[in-house]
Amino acid sequence: MGKKRYVQNLKPLFLLACTFILLSCETEEEDKGTNYPTHFEISNGEETATYLQTIDFYIRLAKEFPEINMQTLGSTDSGYPLHIVTYNPDGDFNFQKIGDKKTIILINNGIHPGESDGIDATMMLYRDLATGQLPAPENTIIVTIPIYNIGGALNRNGNTRVNQNGPRSYGFRGNALNYDLNRDFIKADSKNARTFYQIFHMVQPDIFIDNHVSNGADYQYTLTHLFTQHNKLGGELGDYLHHGMMPSLEEKLRENHWEITPYVNVFNTVPENGFSQFMDYPRYSTGYTALWNTLGLMVETHMLKPYKKRVEGTYLLMKTMMDIAERDKDKIKRLRAEAQHSYKDWKYYPTQWAVDTTRSTTLNFKGYEADTLTSRVTGLPRLKYDRNRPFTKEVTYQNYYKATDSVSIPKAYILKKGWSRVKALLDLNHIDYETFLKDTLVTVETYRIKNYATSRKPYEGHYPHSDTEVQASTQKVMLQQGDLYIPTDQKGIRYILETLEPQAHDSFFNWNFFDPILQRKEGFSPYVFEDIAFKLLQENQALRDSFETKRENEPEFASNWYAQLDWIYKRSEYYEDAHMLYPVYRVPRDSVYTD
Repeated sequence: MGKKRYVQNLKPLFLLACTFILLSCETEEEDKGTNYPTHFEISNGEETATYLQTIDFYIRLAKEFPEINMQTLGSTDSGYPLHIVTYNPDGDFNFQKIGDKKTIILINNGIHPGESDGIDATMMLYRDLATGQLPAPENTIIVTIPIYNIGGALNRNGNTRVNQNGPRSYGFRGNALNYDLNRDFIKADSKNARTFYQIFHMVQPDIFIDNHVSNGADYQYTLTHLFTQHNKLGGELGDYLHHGMMPSLEEKLRENHWEITPYVNVFNTVPENGFSQFMDYPRYSTGYTALWNTLGLMVETHMLKPYKKRVEGTYLLMKTMMDIAERDKDKIKRLRAEAQHSYKDWKYYPTQWAVDTTRSTTLNFKGYEADTLTSRVTGLPRLKYDRNRPFTKEVTYQNYYKATDSVSIPKAYILKKGWSRVKALLDLNHIDYETFLKDTLVTVETYRIKNYATSRKPYEGHYPHSDTEVQASTQKVMLQQGDLYIPTDQKGIRYILETLEPQAHDSFFNWNFFDPILQRKEGFSPYVFEDIAFKLLQENQALRDSFETKRENEPEFASNWYAQLDWIYKRSEYYEDAHMLYPVYRVPRDSVYTD
């Protein structure tokens, strides 16, 4: 009886202990929701986290929560490595296994570290997902680069964003080598960009979000969006982006009392005059990711709105995009898979784009009236917005583009060996190619650079070319052992065409990769070549007739003795073949290549 009585007396203690354990568990769960404040929250929304504070925050989350994983990948020009942080409620972080099962969103922050809204908003998003303050998505994985421009983030100041309303201090736009990293995605001058390639091709995101802060006009919105241009993306995927994803984002934000408008692409004028969509060429982040059929979005908060409100808006936008990805997982996966095979039906590829003035969208735009005043500084007219006079007006938004030039898609390109910088970028972007095992005579289409314009001012470490024109011809060329054969029938076809077709806006030619071919290495001494030129004209009736016709019709040419000798020289066997000859050949579609 004594033993039984002892056990019975333990029952209240046991119940009390269980109650204590349950209460402790509940308290621990509550603490997990409150014990991970960000620096932004501690400062009451007035400050942004430093680089080290940001990384330390994610390290702590990764240690505490099995749903979060942090990896170190590659290097940057600052000497610090890039990180990616992944949230997957299943705790699986092998992208080769999970990529087909769930929608993957890649979020890039701090590409311009003074535009820090996304840095703080993403920290809170991860914390809230990990602690259960937001419901765990079943079909979506979130990956983030916490701060992409580490060198700029470490170059912290409170002055260089003169147009921006907070935070108190922030990073600098240029990276450690003073590159604007959102102009570097296709040319990859920076280590940051080359590491981004590694991350992007490992993660293979379905959706890419790049968080920014806007420049330009004043208006009522805190949030604006800049989706990759839907006509350029093309097909059903572009149609879904334009008619599905974008309207869904706008509608869901509006339901949460957040108005959003397309990025207001105006400077030194007023939005009510109308504006066009910004064209994201491959130099930009979403332009690059679009080459791989990833749905891209730049978030552009408005620089003049309070920092706290901007971060809160960025948070809600990313959460909303996560909800859309969760809902549309099957559709997004299907459309991307179809887009990756649709190129097999292509015959031509656009190289130049322009606004389609025959089509537009009408926005009910919420802006502020503006006046033209006399500047107290210059004494000349200046623009002044009046926030006491808000308006809602119908504004024309030109968000349709059309191709203005295109090229036929060849079976393959051949890159002459020795252009190692180009080869390295092909490798980093997982482009398949073969090398010729022996010298081989092949019929190819060659380009000779006919015309181009070169910027007179430096731009991102280059003097880029534009308005490039080529003269094409078909000929047999002896290729050398080690030359690269690059088939277009592969996943990276858009990347190949955008970089290797010299007329394309962001081609490697336009970024100066092939500039050595533009300079003659041999020439002539006029007093020696004079007699040779005379002999050439005497022996070639067609050459002589063309020469005389040009002299008769072009007085400036007729008065320039050197131009006349040079004209003859360029049409002689003495003129070097390599001058202006583009070292990338096109293999016709009907060509049969055997090595």
